[in-house]
Amino acid sequence: MAMAFKMATTGMWVTDECKNSFMEMKWKKVHRYIVFKIDEKSKLVMVDKVGGATEGYSDLEASLPGDDCRYAVFDFDFVTVDNCHKSKIFFIAWAPSESRIRAKMLYATSKDGIRRVLEGIHYELQATDPTEMGFDVIQDRAK
Repeated sequence: MAMAFKMATTGMWVTDECKNSFMEMKWKKVHRYIVFKIDEKSKLVMVDKVGGATEGYSDLEASLPGDDCRYAVFDFDFVTVDNCHKSKIFFIAWAPSESRIRAKMLYATSKDGIRRVLEGIHYELQATDPTEMGFDVIQDRAK
């Protein structure tokens, strides 16, 4: 398996699939969101779930586990007050309170590495419960 980038601080590798899926979302608009997970045994950051172009933010929220950490990117399309169509990409670091301490630490220390691989992110959110990453939070940050 070809690797795209090694994260120096944690020894984790981001797979090419992560970067390729992100580029498809960013440029071709074939995905609405992507959820990434860390496999501790293989030391790989990999794609966990991909949301199709017709899926929405509620589908992303439903795909995040309640007891484990994940990273997610979401392509938010909106119309400005000037009637201009825009798109902003959000990076979400999901670390629910119920997740293991080790997982929280691993995801926190690996976050900057995956952010460097995923070029073109506009906003970042850190969430420990669904209210911290609700759709209203996304809307407020984008405007």
